Amino acid sequence: MLDQEKVFAALADNDVTFFTGVPDSYLNGFCNYALAHCGARNVIAANEGNAVGIAAGHYLATRELPLVYMQNSGMGNAINPLASLADRDVYAVPMLLLIGWRGQNGSEPNHPQHKLQGELTPKLLEDLHIPYSVLTDSDEEFRDTVQRAAAYCAETRKPYGLIAPKGVMADPDKANNADNVYPLSREEAIEVILDNMPEDTVYVATTGRATRELFFLREKRNETKARDFLNVGAMGHASSVALGIALSRPKVHVVVLDGDSAAIMHMGAMTMVSKVSVPNLLHVVLNNGAHESVGGQPSAGQLIDFTKVAEACGYRTTGRPAADREELATAVNALRDCGTAGFIDCRIHKGLSSKLPPIIFDHRAAADALTDALQTQPYPIK
Repeated sequence: MLDQEKVFAALADNDVTFFTGVPDSYLNGFCNYALAHCGARNVIAANEGNAVGIAAGHYLATRELPLVYMQNSGMGNAINPLASLADRDVYAVPMLLLIGWRGQNGSEPNHPQHKLQGELTPKLLEDLHIPYSVLTDSDEEFRDTVQRAAAYCAETRKPYGLIAPKGVMADPDKANNADNVYPLSREEAIEVILDNMPEDTVYVATTGRATRELFFLREKRNETKARDFLNVGAMGHASSVALGIALSRPKVHVVVLDGDSAAIMHMGAMTMVSKVSVPNLLHVVLNNGAHESVGGQPSAGQLIDFTKVAEACGYRTTGRPAADREELATAVNALRDCGTAGFIDCRIHKGLSSKLPPIIFDHRAAADALTDALQTQPYPIK
């Protein structure tokens, strides 16, 4: 890994001292250094497009070159503001784009959600007419690359990409920032939900640890995985997948096991329950206030009132977060058949379970198994 003190010194030497983005495990060394040393000049954004907008505002206010960090899977969120706001033919806003390169050259065969994105990462920058450099694990080369990139941005008022392969910006020892603010772990919360929902409930688990913990809970409990959808990619879209299932199979209970960072990333999806009837949908945010799967950086999850947001969007709630086993079980039982979409902000403590290995499964077979399991359920007549 690059020496992060030297990384930030090289950036500062080129007047790059404002950072915004979405944390990534391939960038956790960078992200954690920024969190520890940059204070208000490091803004963890809701999503990558949000970060590009924040960076653009910073440049317009100061003429200082900002840096936006992201995993390559978030490039899709950034494309619109890069093309229609920052582009030289629109407002000509320069910025450095630090991008973690998941799936480079098929490097993650057990994670097919990164394969296509890995192939497309350089091509997307090329299509956006954004030049880039692939970083190496050399502090001297990094200093030279940043100097060239900053000079390019100053001369052209265009963005420049810095692509970080595995190991260049990532500490191999991922931090496990455990706390005891709330008694429930994520795994314990999921098990309470499983215990209090009908056996034939469909579960859609969000990107990150929720998918892994649901997967291994099924094995621990000797239960089928056929009614589970593990949304291993597409961060922030688990609730939309669940909404589509709930609309199409209205006699089936559907539970979203969401994360606070994921729910925030595309919070607009929550408004859909005000437009369509999905009384069979229960949306649970497993809220630890952190981007835990990529390094534990803080989110806004425990700073905002998810319950009031959900109520304003049309969900039924119990009026407060659930913070222990009894409160969660009571909320599940109150909302699972309440006549409209239900929502629970389930407060959990931080901390990764070290006993869980990565999940390896056939993604297409899992999707087909879920579809097959739902074929016996009534489909609404148009």
